[in-house]
Amino acid sequence: MAEHEYLLEMREITKEFPGVKALDGVTLQVRPGTVHALMGENGAGKSTLMKCLYGIYESDAGQIFLDGEQVFIHNSKDALNQGVSMIHQELHPIPFRNVMENIWLGRFPTKGFGPIQFIDHKKMYQDTEALFKELDIDLKPDTIVGKLSVSKIQSIEIAKAVSFHSRVIVMDEPTSSLTSVEVEHLFRIIRDLKKRGVAIIYISHKMEEILQISDDVTIMRDGNKIGTWPAAELTTDTIISKMVGRDLTNRFPPRDNIPGDVIMKVKELTSTSLKSFNNISFDLRKGEILGIGGLVGAQRTELIEALFGLREIASGTISLNGKEVKIRSAEDAKRVGMALLTEERRATGIFSVLSVHENGAIANMDRYQKPYLLLDEKRKKKEVDQMVEKLRTKTPTTRTLMMNLSGGNQQKVLLARWLLTEPEILLLDEPTRGIDVGAKYEIYTIIADLAKQGKSIIMISSEMPELLGMSDRIMVMSEGRLTGIVEGNVATQEQIMTLAAQH
Repeated sequence: MAEHEYLLEMREITKEFPGVKALDGVTLQVRPGTVHALMGENGAGKSTLMKCLYGIYESDAGQIFLDGEQVFIHNSKDALNQGVSMIHQELHPIPFRNVMENIWLGRFPTKGFGPIQFIDHKKMYQDTEALFKELDIDLKPDTIVGKLSVSKIQSIEIAKAVSFHSRVIVMDEPTSSLTSVEVEHLFRIIRDLKKRGVAIIYISHKMEEILQISDDVTIMRDGNKIGTWPAAELTTDTIISKMVGRDLTNRFPPRDNIPGDVIMKVKELTSTSLKSFNNISFDLRKGEILGIGGLVGAQRTELIEALFGLREIASGTISLNGKEVKIRSAEDAKRVGMALLTEERRATGIFSVLSVHENGAIANMDRYQKPYLLLDEKRKKKEVDQMVEKLRTKTPTTRTLMMNLSGGNQQKVLLARWLLTEPEILLLDEPTRGIDVGAKYEIYTIIADLAKQGKSIIMISSEMPELLGMSDRIMVMSEGRLTGIVEGNVATQEQIMTLAAQH
């Protein structure tokens, strides 16, 4: 074995949280100039291991080596100084500052005399331009970040990591909000970084991507390393089997829901924003799963947020059970039997510093109110506990903080929250985003069971197999317009992509 064959070695890393052993002596070895995929179900320990590398967590035991030399990383500054960068799944830029300020934050170029120094905006602009040219990123350095799409912000984060001249770059679900064209651009950047000897640790649940871009694959389960294999030796089926410890012969559960009469009719719905959805009409039937497909910018999220009263409507009508309703707020939507599971779980869904119990109850507090502003804590706890258990949520207790749950289990708690309001219509925006294949199947089963019980579901998904595998009908949008509605059992990927790209 050649000396320093591995650019990064994490040896016997152990990390415990209250009630949970997140990592149990995990060893990870990453070669220079390679893409090393890190895979496993939510809760397997992937993100925890990377947070130990990046200094967000301090491991309870274990050692980290870079180029054969032991390093001590106590915080993210230590990590960056050692040449380790991390692009997080949940992006948190400073929205009211411009692109170049976000990239060079904390290390602005300066000019001046002696102790009197000023920010050199001209140099910062030129350095950013040069960085973008190197990475083939089409952005102006002085654009305000808050005006950009998620995919553009993702590009900024990649540029920022490269600007540190990092030797190891961790990418956590980097393509979760990217179009196929943007994914290919990211892969071009990754291939260029590999040529420079940079090691990429790539966390993703998208099997096709892993097999396309990776050199090595490490699979984890329940805080343990199952093994590392050359990507060329693996298939989607073998990866799934090693991840979940069992074979998943079917990616989607059997569905025996029978859609009934029309429960909701949307007619010529138009947003107050000229750049949003326009003249949208469709029906939703009782016990139906209506999928909504489209590319980034199709305005799918904006549409269902408008249905839930979170966005203003310029014109058009919404009717429930044959009666027109006015929905101007989330309270109005709840009152008429609607629930919304948002796309950004961490930003607009969970209260991370509150318990599972409080997160589950928070949309239903009026139900537990007693006289004199008191709450029926006994009933509240009983109902939340029952719903959390019914959805087979993995948590030590309902007193556990939400931040300590895996993404899939956080999503189950959010579903429990809304099911406690006893809705008739569920609006699900990317319900399995950032969730592993095993947890996805469980979410799919919950959705299918709800449809069988007569609940009506509108489900946005950017994953084509998910749309085709779960939907009774698929409504496709393009640039804010409805381009077609197709039957789920006869729809094809080509048909949906043609409709999605129509405008």
